[in-house]
Amino acid sequence: MKRTALMILLLVCAICGEARAGRIIDGMVRAVYDGDTVLLTTREQSRLKVRLYGIDAPETQKPDKPGQPYGEVAKRTLQYKIMGRQVSAEIVETDQYQRAVAVIRYKGRDINREMVAEGMAWAYRQYLQGPYASEYIGSENRARSSRLGLWRDNRPTPPWEFRRSAAGRGGYGRSR
Repeated sequence: MKRTALMILLLVCAICGEARAGRIIDGMVRAVYDGDTVLLTTREQSRLKVRLYGIDAPETQKPDKPGQPYGEVAKRTLQYKIMGRQVSAEIVETDQYQRAVAVIRYKGRDINREMVAEGMAWAYRQYLQGPYASEYIGSENRARSSRLGLWRDNRPTPPWEFRRSAAGRGGYGRSR
C-alpha cells in the first residue's frame, strides 16, 4: 500500500514538474475533452491535461449541464486537427485545476490560433498577453467579420458568460 502511494506521489510530481512555465513538452494527443482541453501522453508515458492558452471554446454538454451551440463542433474540429498526433505544448502557466496551460503546435502550426481563426473559440482576452494577444484577437475579428463558425449566430454567448448564467451554473467554474 505504501509503495502504491509513493508511486502515485512520484507520478504526480513528475507531471507537475513537467508543466513548468516556459517549458516545451512533446506528446501524443490521447483525448480531446472539448474545444480547448486535451490529454497528452509524454515520452515518459506521463499523462498531462492541457488547457489551450488564450482561447475559450463553447461549452460541450455534460451529463448534468447543457452545452452551447458549436460546443460539439469545436470539440470535433480540435479532434480532427490533433487527435492521435504528436504535438508540442509550450507551457505558459499552470491553472488553478493543476492543468498545464499551453500553446499547442502541430507541424509548426499554432492550433490555438487556428481554433479562433475558424470561429471555433473566442480569444480569451482576460488571460491573453504579449504577442499572442494581437494574433488571437486579430484572428477572432477576421472570423467574426467573415461569419465563420460560431460567428454565424448574430449574438453568440461567450463561454465565460454561459458558465455564469442559469444554464451553465453548477460546476463549470473553470478558468482560462
